Amino acid sequence: MSVKAKVLLVGWEPDAVDYSKWPGLTPQKLRAALEGDKDKMNAMGYEAKLGLITGEDAATDDLSGFLSENDYDCVLIGAGVRTIDEYLLLFEKLINTIHSQAPNAKICFNTGPFDSVDAVQRWV
Repeated sequence: MSVKAKVLLVGWEPDAVDYSKWPGLTPQKLRAALEGDKDKMNAMGYEAKLGLITGEDAATDDLSGFLSENDYDCVLIGAGVRTIDEYLLLFEKLINTIHSQAPNAKICFNTGPFDSVDAVQRWV
């Protein structure tokens, strides 16, 4: 099977998440979900990579590093970054980093750590 597209899945490093916002979610469950989405995409022929950010202060540097490693066709920003009001400025910074460093990449969003494949398939 040939590679359909290179995809970067951007989200929180599970050990850096404030789980009080998501009762019942644990680092192990989140890591398994992220790895599961990535593995499912790779099995479908995508070349998917996790781009896990480690904190608000390091997020744009983390993302810049991931974007410099490859020319991605699509960058997904996870709901854990996008849907929490206190991360609005961070979300804007990430969007602008993608815009400046990967201007040809499609940008998409999931609604949680289990529907990334659907989000990517909407755009690539």
